[in-house]
Amino acid sequence: MSDYQPKILVFSSEKISDPAIDLAGLLKKHYSPLVYNITLQCTSSVKPRWILHALRSGIDGVFIASDGTDCAYRSDCSDLTNKSIAKAQEVMKEKGIDLSRVKMAALCSVCADPFVNHMKSFSETLANLGSIKNEIGQKDG
Repeated sequence: MSDYQPKILVFSSEKISDPAIDLAGLLKKHYSPLVYNITLQCTSSVKPRWILHALRSGIDGVFIASDGTDCAYRSDCSDLTNKSIAKAQEVMKEKGIDLSRVKMAALCSVCADPFVNHMKSFSETLANLGSIKNEIGQKDG
């Protein structure tokens, strides 16, 4: 594994997955300090352009912490979120960006350990890929 420490942007939902992330902090579970979180009402609102903007801005990977079938707002939340990811990955493929830089998993409100495990695993995957700047041709600095 590389020594590179990747930056991860997490989109979470306020009712289900965000409490799991908060619980991980309250329980002092360790994961990278380079994980940034944006809370949404429902992860189905994630737009492909948000994912692409994050990657173009130097975020090495985007993780969507979905509610799965427990979404309080939409019964088709996971399907809509998957469609957004697929659209973003179409553009990523065209631009030569590794598709594994985007990941989605369902998290329940008490899934602190699974969240931390996802962050550790995703961080390892991204560290092995190296900086997103290498894929999109940006220079450090």
